[in-house]
Amino acid sequence: MRTIVLSGFMATGKSTVGPLLAARLGVPFVDTDEVIAREAQRSVPDIWRSDGETAFRAREADVVARLLGEPDARVIAFGGGAVTNRTTRRLALDRALVVTLTAEPETIVSRVADPKGRPNLAAPDPIQRARDLLEQRADAYAECHLTLSTDATDPDAIVDAIVALADRDPIVVPLGARSYTIDVCLDAPTRLTDAIARCAPSSVVLVTDANVQRARGAVVEAALGPLALDGTRVTLAAGERHKTLAAVSTIWDAALGVGVDRDALVVAVGGGVVGDLAGFAASALLRGVRVVQVPTTLLAMVDASVGGKTGFDHATGKNLVGAFHQPSGVVADLAHLATLSARERAAGLAEVVKIAFTHDADLLARLERDATAIRAGDPVALMPIVRAAIEAKVRVVRDDERESGERALLNLGHTIGHALEAHGGFTRYLHGEAVAIGTVVELRAATKLDLAPAGLAERAGALLARLGLPIAPADGELAASWSFVCADKKRSRDALRLPIVMAAGSSRLERVRIDAFRRAVLG
Repeated sequence: MRTIVLSGFMATGKSTVGPLLAARLGVPFVDTDEVIAREAQRSVPDIWRSDGETAFRAREADVVARLLGEPDARVIAFGGGAVTNRTTRRLALDRALVVTLTAEPETIVSRVADPKGRPNLAAPDPIQRARDLLEQRADAYAECHLTLSTDATDPDAIVDAIVALADRDPIVVPLGARSYTIDVCLDAPTRLTDAIARCAPSSVVLVTDANVQRARGAVVEAALGPLALDGTRVTLAAGERHKTLAAVSTIWDAALGVGVDRDALVVAVGGGVVGDLAGFAASALLRGVRVVQVPTTLLAMVDASVGGKTGFDHATGKNLVGAFHQPSGVVADLAHLATLSARERAAGLAEVVKIAFTHDADLLARLERDATAIRAGDPVALMPIVRAAIEAKVRVVRDDERESGERALLNLGHTIGHALEAHGGFTRYLHGEAVAIGTVVELRAATKLDLAPAGLAERAGALLARLGLPIAPADGELAASWSFVCADKKRSRDALRLPIVMAAGSSRLERVRIDAFRRAVLG
């Protein structure tokens, strides 16, 4: 199991729940304030008064980093302000499951015997002081795997909820108040039931396509059954060529036709096309309703469903109209992949290879080591690479949600890939196949431009081929598709902002003139 961190304001129950939880799990309990006091041989209030908050936070950050760096699992209770340090918060989210315990300001003050003895409550009006601090820290506290109120909940029930969280072991996308979790599981339909229930929607707009409806519709309906929610079902035509504004309008018409309100929830069940269309429809419906993404293809699991990119294609190119609209949750159940063809499964692996080259050398090594089992669709081999790919993307999205910087590195292979897709009318290549070709072409072009070392294109080509993907276009295809490169949304005047891989897992962005890129690609 993973270490569990209990976070939250003072007097929210961390010191009560922590020992109970540790005993239930059979692991040690550690309170960071107690560690700090013991090592300093002074009480926390004394350290705070004599050294100041800045020095205390530095001590706290050092203690947390040391505890989270140790291999053995434990339950750790953080001080009330520990997660206000961004580095500490991100470290905890990466290495542990973070649970935020909450309580109303009145409850908090009632639980503190002497508010004046607490540096952060020593004010003429302790309740207002607590209210102000809770508001200041709201975004930091929201970046967690689970939030639980302790106002009226029995400690044993809180422990039960945290144990259930440990069994789920979700990934969190930390975006302040818009944070959400991603469940990666195998044949666990109740994960979808629970994800929808956590949203407490007034109704559900279920969006899927004809292929998914035939293959997985019964499973999805069974997951929704216990919720007994009103709503509507929208079944779109399958395929990239149907990724149009007309399809988005179909979703709007269905939702508005049954009178949904702003508490409605769009549930997108399908590949990247369904996820993008349903996500965009949700972003504009009633000026924005929530969406839960349920990716059913490998490509959608590792890429399209994570990060909030939504939209549709235009006659001049792919994904040229859209919006950022983060989901309220993602459920990636690998059982959906059993219905995929080998070709569709391989297409998803192109996105895993891409993020491995740009951000995760360990993932790249694992892909190369286990390529045969991964290509065969072995769930035991797929589960860790799906999870690692999602975690790598989350680390990018949390720091660059709207692609103003590092997130653009995830476009490796996509400039050429999108051009090939558009030129082929979105029927010649699956998205991942086009990205695989684009990855090799772009890596080779970067070497020709003296922007990247030799050998990367060959390494990528060898791995992609082992995974069952094409690595070269047909003769003349690149030249014929070049007009779509010039229309790419990453273009800025006469240049493109291209991802450049410097070594496995290490990359940077480079502004490259379109004419120079053309010569490197076409010769």
